[in-house]
Amino acid sequence: QVQLVESGGGLVQAGGSLRLSCAASGSGFSINTMGWYRQAPGKQRELVAIIISSSNTNYADSVKGRFTISRDNAKNTVYLQMSSLKPEDIAVYYCYAAGFLDPGRPFHSWGQGTRVTVSS
Repeated sequence: QVQLVESGGGLVQAGGSLRLSCAASGSGFSINTMGWYRQAPGKQRELVAIIISSSNTNYADSVKGRFTISRDNAKNTVYLQMSSLKPEDIAVYYCYAAGFLDPGRPFHSWGQGTRVTVSS
């Protein structure tokens, strides 16, 4: 199995920045896709940003221009740099990864979530 551990959430004032990190651990795996989803209170989980391989990225319209996703393949880690944070960004942010376990079995994993709170 592949385990994902997030870090970097917390409380920030509106207009501030936070950087989320998510590290994947395990053995015998390769990751193709990593990303971030979020779930606000009373709402469904939604895609925030995703990165496929090393550079193919996709963002939710609501975060374009404010959030940047990146990954370090050597460390099996994905990052989400969040800037110009708004109260509507308040949510629990979940890391996601998908790829293959040796010998070629597909997997997808979720992290436990990290809470982001934005004060207005």
